This record gives sequence, C-alpha cells and structure tokens, in this order.
Amino acid sequence: MRKNTNELFFQLVALMVAIILVHAAYVTVVRPNADSIVNHAAEVAAAGGEYVVPRSFWVVIKDFEQEACFVLMIWALAIMGYKTRTAMRESRMLEMPLVSIAEGTRILPGDTGQLLRPLQSLPERQQSYLLPRALSTALSRFQVTSSVEAATEAAHSACEAESSRLDSELSMVRYITWAIPSIGFIGTVRGIGSALGQAHEAMAGNIAGVTASLGVAFNSTFVALLISMVVMFFMHQLQLMQERLVLDTYAYCETRVLRFLKSLTT
Repeated sequence: MRKNTNELFFQLVALMVAIILVHAAYVTVVRPNADSIVNHAAEVAAAGGEYVVPRSFWVVIKDFEQEACFVLMIWALAIMGYKTRTAMRESRMLEMPLVSIAEGTRILPGDTGQLLRPLQSLPERQQSYLLPRALSTALSRFQVTSSVEAATEAAHSACEAESSRLDSELSMVRYITWAIPSIGFIGTVRGIGSALGQAHEAMAGNIAGVTASLGVAFNSTFVALLISMVVMFFMHQLQLMQERLVLDTYAYCETRVLRFLKSLTT
C-alpha cells in the first residue's frame, strides 16, 4: 500500500512539474519566437510582397494542442522512468546470493527455515521485490506441503501475478499514448473549422487567415503523432525490461532453489 501511495504521489508531482516547465517554455521561448516569425511574414505581405506561409519549428509547435502533447509526453516519460528505476533495482537482486546451496545438496522440508532466514532479514523495501517474494513463497509452500510440485507452482504463480500487476500498472501510460494523438486530432478539427470560417476572406484574396488555420490543423496532428511514436517506443522498452525481470526471476528460482528440493516421499 505504501509503495502504491508513493507512486501515486510521484505521478501527481510529475504532472504538475511537467505543466509548469512546458508552459514556462512556451510563454518565454516558443510563442514569442513563433509570433515574431508570423508577424514578419504578415508585414512582408502587407508591404506588397509575396505571402509565404511561415514554416519554422517554433511555428509548428506553438499551439495549445502541441503544448498539451508535450506535457503528456514528459509526464509519461517520468512515470516510465520511475518504473524503470524500480525494475533495475529488482534486476540487481538477481546478482545477489540470496540463497547459497552447494551443488549436489538436497533440501528437505525441515531445512527451509534456514534458507528463509536471510530472506526475512532483508530490508522491508527489498522484501517487497519479486525475487525475495517468489523464493519465500516457494520455500514456505514446500515447508508446509513437503511437495516439490507445490513449491514450483507457488513460484510460478508469484511470477505470473507480478507479470499481471506490472502490465496493469502501465494502464496510465497506455491512456497517455492514446490521449496524445487524440489531442492532435482535436487541433485538426479546430484548425479546419477555423479555416472554413474564414473562407470568405480567401475568396476575396486574403489567404493568410485560412493558411494559418490549416497550419494549426496539420501541425497539431504532425506533432502529436511524432510524440506518440516516441512514447510508444519507450513504453515497449519498459515492457520488455519488466518481462525479462519476471522470466529471469523464475529462472533464478528454478536453478538456485527448486532443483535442490527433495520431497520426503521420493
């Protein structure tokens, strides 16, 4: 429960920080530069020159939809960074000698108490990691049932449950990856609607308003799709890391503990 509370607090703080940082960047850098480029193009056109549609990085990302997409991107990356750090900490436990069993040794149900002691003496945070939990569950089940099959099933169930939990905890990131292109499409609808509202100006020869509105429509979708691709890439990398953690944990249990267990009936 404490772990979930800490993660929820981190997500809320990360969202607030992302909003503040992105909005500050837009107010101080992005929009002033974009307005300067757009105004220069308008001045050239007003002076009788040919109107050139402004194409600049600042102009492409200047609208509110793109700002919202960048906020969501930073928020998603922060969440995934938090989960990546946790997964890396758990992966490092695979290199620790949590149990030490000499080759050729056979572990009977009465011997499990000695193996459980080092696991129970770990710090509380490390005890909540997958590897100590899977080992403790398997050894405790073997101690109670004296069944190697039951111990194996207990370790497997612990890993399967952890895999399901990790997958469900990515639901917020999946929502963000869905929301980003959706916000981009909202910008498209807004831009096209604004362009249609200025069609009479285009018919009179003033195409500046229509092109600016169409720029909003296409730029928002363009930026949103690019950001979505970036977030999806890192999300799949995180999923791969978590899946490897679960598989390596079960392999650790099998090679370091389960194969040494010996039932009294065998």
